[in-house]
Amino acid sequence: MNSLSRQILSVAHLSPEAARLSRWFDLYVGVIIFLALAGAFHIHVMLTVGDWDFWVDWKDRRFWVTLTPPVLIAFPAAAQNILWTHFRLPFGATLCVLAVLIGEWLSRITAFHLWSYFPYSLVWPATLIAGGIALDAVLLLTRSFLLTAIIGGALFALLFPAVNWPMLAAYHLPVEHTGELVSVADLIGYSYTRTATPEYLRMIERGTLRTFGGQSTVISAFFAAFLCMLVYIWWWYMGKLFATVRYIPNRLKHKMGL
Repeated sequence: MNSLSRQILSVAHLSPEAARLSRWFDLYVGVIIFLALAGAFHIHVMLTVGDWDFWVDWKDRRFWVTLTPPVLIAFPAAAQNILWTHFRLPFGATLCVLAVLIGEWLSRITAFHLWSYFPYSLVWPATLIAGGIALDAVLLLTRSFLLTAIIGGALFALLFPAVNWPMLAAYHLPVEHTGELVSVADLIGYSYTRTATPEYLRMIERGTLRTFGGQSTVISAFFAAFLCMLVYIWWWYMGKLFATVRYIPNRLKHKMGL
């Protein structure tokens, strides 16, 4: 231990053992907060995006491109407000998308693959790492939440289909199945049918190889970018509300004459 560390410990009135325990306590608290963030964000994904991101044959829909970025920008916006406003740390969005990606993979490995025997080729999760980095980079460079909502929110949505396209492109190839032209993703979905039949599964679609990579995907991506701007602003203020401490005066003793 150098002289500077001893001076800091003497000012803080801490022994070396107490300082070591304090560092371990901080580490434990950080891990618990990260796991809680991953769990909460994962539940948010399941309840909002749901099957659009669960199954690879449903990733080839315009709803996946349109719905996923505006829904998933909520937690990064709130985390950015808390970490940037109070600590000037510009990695709130990247931290959130990394947490949800870890939570998603834990869910797909344990619940989908080991428990239900679905192959990874059917249930792999989408990635948002590029969008989270872009969101944090815009906040760091502009130092403005409004510009982050406009520029960063648009990049968060526009990078989503571009980054996930290399992973989904192989499942977009055409194959022949019982005399019909289908995609590899559809063929995997036919082989591993799900137990539930939500209402949107009954939608009638004309043909296969439907939307991903076509003109409708571009339109859906730009519409998602507009929605991300609005959702970001809303959840930025939600994060500000959750991180603000307010004290309510207690007038009970005064009314009781104490």
